[in-house]
Amino acid sequence: MCDLHRIAEKERSITTPASFAEVLRRHRHAARLTLEQLAEASGVSDRTLSDMERGRSKGPQHRTVTALADALRLADADREQLVELAREGRLRDRWARPTGLCELPRSVDDFTGRAAELAWTGELAHAGDAPGAAGVRLVTGSAGLGKTTLTVRAAHALRPDFPGGVFFLDLFGMSPQPLPVDEALGTLLRALGVADQRMPGDVAGRASLYRSLLRERRALIVLDNAASEEQVRPLLPGGGAGKALVTSRRLLAGLEGVRRLGLGPLPVLEATELLTGILKDRGTSDEGSAVGRLAQLCGGLPLALRIAGNRLVSRPGWNAADLAARLANEERRLDQLSAGDLKIATAFGLSYEQLAHATRRLFRRLALVPGRGFDAALAAVVGGTSIEGAWDALDELVDLGLLQDSTSGRYRFHDLVRLFARDRLREEEPADERDTLTVTMTSWLVRTATAAGRWFEPGYGPPDRPVPGLAALSSPEEADHWLRVNVDNWLGALRHMVSTGRFAAVLDCAESMHWFSDRWMHAPHWYEVFTLGAEAAAALDDPARQAEQLNLLAWVHLVPREDLETTLRYTAQAMDLATRSGATTQIALAHHHAGGALRRLGRLDEAIVSETQAARIFKANGDIDRYSHCLGALGTCLRDAGHHTEALEQYLDLLALLNDDRSGMTPGVAAFTRPIALARIGECLGLLGQRAEAITKLTEAISLMEQARLPVPQARSLETLAALLADEERAGESRHAYTRAAEVYEAVGDAEASSRCRDLADTAP
Repeated sequence: MCDLHRIAEKERSITTPASFAEVLRRHRHAARLTLEQLAEASGVSDRTLSDMERGRSKGPQHRTVTALADALRLADADREQLVELAREGRLRDRWARPTGLCELPRSVDDFTGRAAELAWTGELAHAGDAPGAAGVRLVTGSAGLGKTTLTVRAAHALRPDFPGGVFFLDLFGMSPQPLPVDEALGTLLRALGVADQRMPGDVAGRASLYRSLLRERRALIVLDNAASEEQVRPLLPGGGAGKALVTSRRLLAGLEGVRRLGLGPLPVLEATELLTGILKDRGTSDEGSAVGRLAQLCGGLPLALRIAGNRLVSRPGWNAADLAARLANEERRLDQLSAGDLKIATAFGLSYEQLAHATRRLFRRLALVPGRGFDAALAAVVGGTSIEGAWDALDELVDLGLLQDSTSGRYRFHDLVRLFARDRLREEEPADERDTLTVTMTSWLVRTATAAGRWFEPGYGPPDRPVPGLAALSSPEEADHWLRVNVDNWLGALRHMVSTGRFAAVLDCAESMHWFSDRWMHAPHWYEVFTLGAEAAAALDDPARQAEQLNLLAWVHLVPREDLETTLRYTAQAMDLATRSGATTQIALAHHHAGGALRRLGRLDEAIVSETQAARIFKANGDIDRYSHCLGALGTCLRDAGHHTEALEQYLDLLALLNDDRSGMTPGVAAFTRPIALARIGECLGLLGQRAEAITKLTEAISLMEQARLPVPQARSLETLAALLADEERAGESRHAYTRAAEVYEAVGDAEASSRCRDLADTAP
């Protein structure tokens, strides 16, 4: 067995270079000596021998090694090996002595927040020695987020866990000439104790020596401001005791085997806390609300917060409210975020200079987008490029942290980065080109919005063929989604068009939203959309179309806003204009909206008269879509008047009309109205004591409402269903329905109704 043991040990020594500790332990075992017996034979203490065999003493003195070799009766080759390993160990110990190079910068005293991020970096202390992700942490993010400050703070906290030293190296990734790899390796090797005369001349040799040192040395290397994968890859430990923390504005997506952290802005509370900490030693008192406002204007960027705080600290006569007032002016905000050599615009500028020419152009032009988010299709229009070219440029901007992206394929600026982009646009592109670009972009947005809205308009529906140059929308679902996620953009485009007198396009767009607005009735934008439409119609001197927009404003105040007296004022104005211009459809709509307001005001007899007049006109005009709405409204008037049987009959007639393929009703309108009719039938059945049937109808209606994305009717139907289930002593189902109603109410912003339903869910038996 001893021979086999020696053979195995020999094979291992061929594949893996043996350490002094391993060789000494192997020879002692071969001589069948205990530590105490070898100590007695050599004159070396057993504690010293223990340290040698455990690798704590890698390079004992020559006389000690000679004594051990004599005691072990080693032959020439084995003796020379043991002596050489000890000599190499002594050299390593000498290399490992502190040099004063790559010293870690100081950590700021008022560091605030980032608890989760510090915990993430702190895991390096417990990372294993195997190669891979455990040993390298990469922190990425845009300019001003405090990547360096965070990693320096983390490295100071980790010092006790890295007795081999903590070393910091700035790789100058944003400069025109980042630090070359060979220079970076040379600096790190010197910091690790390697003398110049022992320094390999080539990158491969230096990288190999660097990794070999870090394999057994528990050191932490902080590589700040990395430029690229090619620059940083040779500087990473190859596994073993050494670890690394890396920061970069770029994502460095090509790096293998690293753990990643994308740093974002500080939350408002942490941003306010940081600013408060910077200001704590000021002699003047700052109002908490003013400090909070200042933190918001800095957008959670630690660099901007520090600049703002330093400005206040250096100017005792100022207060936070004064500086917040200055920053509130977007035209001057970036100029105000400057203190000595700290300038937020300079930080952004370093990233901007890294961009290709075409990407710079797209970056600055994206500042013209009215809303907070955009997709590649809009970016292509703004940049005057193909969709493929837009994707490439957007990827580059995300890689450098100048844009934020999401899984939905949309992008957005940080507020301060947008201001920087706007400044670059003004500096680098003539005013006439900016004006032309704005016209192109707003026209594209409004035309696309109009085409999307007409998917839901009975007279239009899907286009006969795709409109060249516009966003490709091939289904009502895609049209619905585009309108919702781009609402800030197309609404901003409408505002701009009104200000520049392009009234016809504005009015077309506002009209196209008539039927879509029913699908998204509680969106906060409709008042402005239809007000702009009414202004455009008035400017075009078109009273019939102006009446239509006033009727839509009446609907806004009837349904989303529930301002009934204002509804009646708008219907009166619409009625006057429609009567003078002979617009019978708008006369009927004015009656219909007035009927809704009168019903809610409790003036049921007047409401029934108005709805009856509206139904008569719509039926005579052959407008079955709107006629069906009036039938439903008459049923609601009867229900509110306590005539539940008559109301049920009215709703059943409406449902029969909806289900009649020969009625002439637009299929999309029928699909929209059907779940509402079913819900009203369920309500009437419940009022008539037929609870089982009522529950069945309401359950069916709620399912259809969810599919059609009708949250407000869905929430009301859920609340009605929950009450009926409670009456049927189905407590668990009732609680579930109340809870679901509360969630839907909360989603549409009705906090009062949400709270009511949660209370009912909590108190249900």
